[in-house]
Amino acid sequence: MAPGRNGSAAGGRRAEYAQLTRQAILDSARDLFVRNGYFDTRVEEIAAAARVAPATVYAVGGGKHGLLRTLITAGTTADDITDILARSEAITDPRELIGFLVHATRVTFEQWSGLMRQVVAAAASEPGVRESLAIAHDSMRSGFQLVADRLSTMGALRHDVDAARATDLLWLHLCNAAYFIRTDDLGWPLDESETWLNETLTRALLESTDPLPDLERAQKK
Repeated sequence: MAPGRNGSAAGGRRAEYAQLTRQAILDSARDLFVRNGYFDTRVEEIAAAARVAPATVYAVGGGKHGLLRTLITAGTTADDITDILARSEAITDPRELIGFLVHATRVTFEQWSGLMRQVVAAAASEPGVRESLAIAHDSMRSGFQLVADRLSTMGALRHDVDAARATDLLWLHLCNAAYFIRTDDLGWPLDESETWLNETLTRALLESTDPLPDLERAQKK
């Protein structure tokens, strides 16, 4: 029995080392992509930062393209994304659901904006990067669709907004490109952006509880 136990222990240590090596390579790649950009990052630099041979980077990650794809895919299946979807399913108040989604996208943007800036910059001229960007976009849009469908099931959407339109509106306001416009181009702090998004999306998506039409309400002021 002893050889078997020793073999199992050795196998466990090898598996643990392999996982640690893989994570070091991914962490190094993400850090270098953010600091230097995708095109200006070399596999040799990733290897040096992770303290492995360049051949190991190719074997474990498939080079820069494979590493970026792995980073993006891992981000779409991370535990926090799963938790966001689960919590959104449990919320029964439409306004609370919108507020929760807005805050969740703000937190995700804070975590991923550095990498996504480089992905967007490189996607225009690199098909492999465009594929990784598409993975991120598909995952985000699928999450928006789930929320839109839930709002529709609640009967909370405006009479002139169906679930498909609601998904489009969520994408228009909450995708990375929209955040980049508000933060980079307009200089809005994320707190200001979050407040504006809650107000704007509530008006755009939800049936008003105010019995007065907009024109009549304006005339009464």
